[in-house]
Amino acid sequence: MKTNHHTFAATFAALALLPLAGHASSHMDAPLITLDPAANTTDVYAFVSQDNSSETPKKYLTVALSVYPHEEPGVGPNKYNFDDSVLYTINVATGTSLPTATNPAPKVAPTLSYQFTFRSVYKNKNTIAQSYLGVVDAIDDAQQNLTQHYTVKKVSGGRTTVLFADGLVPPNNQGRLTPHYNQSENGDNLAKEGVAANAGLDTYTKTGIFSNLGYQVFAGQRDDGFYADVQSIFDLDFSFTGGDKPFDSQGGFNVHNIVLNIPFSELGSDQQVAGVWATTSRQSTTVLRSTTDTKSGLWVQVGRQGNPLFCEALVATQDKDLYNRLPVTSDSLQFKKYATSPELATILGIAPDRRVNRSDLAGIFIPDVLKVDLSTGPARLAGGSNAGATPDDLGFNRLGIFGGDTLHSNFQAGFGGGTLSGGWPNGRRFGDDVVDIAVIAVLSDLRTNPLQIFGDANTDIDHVTRNDIGYNKVFPYAATPHNGRDHSHN
Repeated sequence: MKTNHHTFAATFAALALLPLAGHASSHMDAPLITLDPAANTTDVYAFVSQDNSSETPKKYLTVALSVYPHEEPGVGPNKYNFDDSVLYTINVATGTSLPTATNPAPKVAPTLSYQFTFRSVYKNKNTIAQSYLGVVDAIDDAQQNLTQHYTVKKVSGGRTTVLFADGLVPPNNQGRLTPHYNQSENGDNLAKEGVAANAGLDTYTKTGIFSNLGYQVFAGQRDDGFYADVQSIFDLDFSFTGGDKPFDSQGGFNVHNIVLNIPFSELGSDQQVAGVWATTSRQSTTVLRSTTDTKSGLWVQVGRQGNPLFCEALVATQDKDLYNRLPVTSDSLQFKKYATSPELATILGIAPDRRVNRSDLAGIFIPDVLKVDLSTGPARLAGGSNAGATPDDLGFNRLGIFGGDTLHSNFQAGFGGGTLSGGWPNGRRFGDDVVDIAVIAVLSDLRTNPLQIFGDANTDIDHVTRNDIGYNKVFPYAATPHNGRDHSHN
């Protein structure tokens, strides 16, 4: 099934020639990080957004990091939390630190880094009720026994600025003890669907948003916004015929999200591309004592993430742990071969000439950071299709450029007269069907003229075409965390 869709194809090829980067939708991507869930980066998101709630609309680069894969909503005690011993960092590179046609291999370095550290505080340790002492009506009230506080620091040009000194993490969705997350304010019901206006957010989420110096931040438990039939991939069922119904491997699970709105004034000109990736780090020395553990020494990177599916689906097992430990500056030398000659292309049985010399895929994944064109209008946003969910924005398509969902660049000529994808690989939104987009890219040939594009605008690779709960179309965008008393897997 091959057709040439010139508008989609040319635009996607333009993106492939531009700087991109990141890490996989790596829920279980490498052996060592799988043993460290609080530091395990599952997904990174980055897109241009706009707040229209005031007379003067404000444009942001919205960035988000998800960690702690496969949080079971029905667990007890509910101890899924950010780790006080982990440094969570979201990096943004701008200007000459990203590849261009005239400088294809620069030293990729963050222009801005945002560092998140957490501190857990108990109101009462003389109880078995670790997280909750009763029904929580508001963040950090007397009934929220365990509250996580966090600090956000901006590092730029060797200077560190504290942006948020004492952010608060809302409680996890425990059901009856956190009723405001759930439909009809009832802790026995399904979690609330996403909304289109700030006023519609549940009270925990709304009061968990903090603002300072033009920034907005949220950190807390959310639904896992990544959807795909990952099970079929690792069952080696690449025909995705393992069952009679869609199988969303992440359906019904939660993660912990950090979401940050970065004002455009912090990024310089909007006539440029920004590269976004995230890392998690631990200190090099831990001393175990009978009552407390003491951690010291330099921060050592243990995980990183940017583009979906690179480490998970392309990098060989022998290099997966190495990938998590090395900086993005190593990608061209250490990991480019996995993009130019992907094993996945051989497994999928495509023509031999599409299994090697894949400069088009290398353009997407090497170096591995998400690329966002800052000159575009705000990205179209996904809502949901469940009862009570806010619909998708008009023109949103889960396949981005392959579904006709495009944005216009005001500074890149590219292919298609400056037309870019509305979602990944032009950044990544909540709702982008990254597995389908990635597989279509592997099956296509973006090196040829005319381009050889697999499928059409309605192509469905894995039969999972939407998330199991509607996203919010306002900050923090990620969907409400699932309730353990009423949720479903797959």
